[in-house]
Amino acid sequence: MPGFARVAADFGGAYAASAIVAFLFSTTGPVAIILSIGAAGGLAESDISSWLFGGFFLNSLISLGFSIAYRQPLVFLWSIPGAVIVGPALTHLSFAEVIGAFLVSGIVMLLLGLSGWVRRAMDAVPMPIVMAMVAGVFLRFGVGLVHAFVDDLPIALSMTVAWLALSVWPRLKIPPLIGALVVGAVLIAAEGSFKPPAGALFGFAAPNVYAPRFSWPALVELVVPLVITVLTVQNAQGIAILTNNGHRPPTNAITVACGVGAFLTGLVGAVSTCLTGPVNAVISNTGERGRQYTAGVCVAILAMAFGLLAPFFTRLLLGTPPAFIATLAGLAMLRILQSAFTASFGGRSTFGALVCFLVTVADVAIFRIGAPFWGLVLGVAAARLLERE
Repeated sequence: MPGFARVAADFGGAYAASAIVAFLFSTTGPVAIILSIGAAGGLAESDISSWLFGGFFLNSLISLGFSIAYRQPLVFLWSIPGAVIVGPALTHLSFAEVIGAFLVSGIVMLLLGLSGWVRRAMDAVPMPIVMAMVAGVFLRFGVGLVHAFVDDLPIALSMTVAWLALSVWPRLKIPPLIGALVVGAVLIAAEGSFKPPAGALFGFAAPNVYAPRFSWPALVELVVPLVITVLTVQNAQGIAILTNNGHRPPTNAITVACGVGAFLTGLVGAVSTCLTGPVNAVISNTGERGRQYTAGVCVAILAMAFGLLAPFFTRLLLGTPPAFIATLAGLAMLRILQSAFTASFGGRSTFGALVCFLVTVADVAIFRIGAPFWGLVLGVAAARLLERE
């Protein structure tokens, strides 16, 4: 493992810049998604703050250790598809039951990583059907973006125009989502519509430690979709990106880390740990390959600071109009939703993917088990029966 002097020598301005861009991405749209899910699921402000602390601070300890030990940009955060899957479950399951599913998911991933059966698990369900489930649970964020124009036209329109302008003119070197956030914040300040919750705005993290409750409906509904999305959607994406950029990410060790991380962060209310794709894509495309790990170290340190200040950022964002969060989350999900549809219906198993998508979007619980699980089951069954080739 390189010492502090070696890490400092390998670090540079280019790696700091890519780390800052990647960090800003992880703290804008993804955080807005957590806030949207938490508000819809009836979570308290302290629950959301604790979720952010686990997702950023605890996972960054893993990122720091892996990036230095393997000298690769290996950043771990939390699963966006996993968080979206949890959203509907919060409407009919208690948070303690959901946390029980988080812990069991972590144990399952830990065992898969230690056994070396990760590849078999990833191949068990066809990728188009998995992505159809992801598209089905993500769809409501796209619909929420449209509804934001009805709820608060000035905010939704100005943020979307800023996002479009920065997407059309990438030479401006400003991430579109960051530009949308800044424009929305300026408009909120001009309107005077910022209304933070009662109490001091600034605060340090005091994470909750939850007592899990293990129930069969929660385990059946959440464990399989969470494990599948972490392994086949998030980790597979991150591993493919790093491999394409010349790195050799340790698949089994990554799975073990996700299992341990999911268990520990689940205790404070955070959804499952994963190897992030977009963040690692940003930091593995800059500079010399042998020095890119320093960008991972930098992202981890920034994310730790964000996690420690989770209550401050939670109160800050909860004080904004709902349309601001809906627009930010919707814009963050557009490209991901597009990729999910392309992966679902661009190749094989398209009929099974269609069945999975429809069942997931219908959001009908059967035996108190949520639609994402049944989407996977019925989609795989349809593919096996009608698309045997």
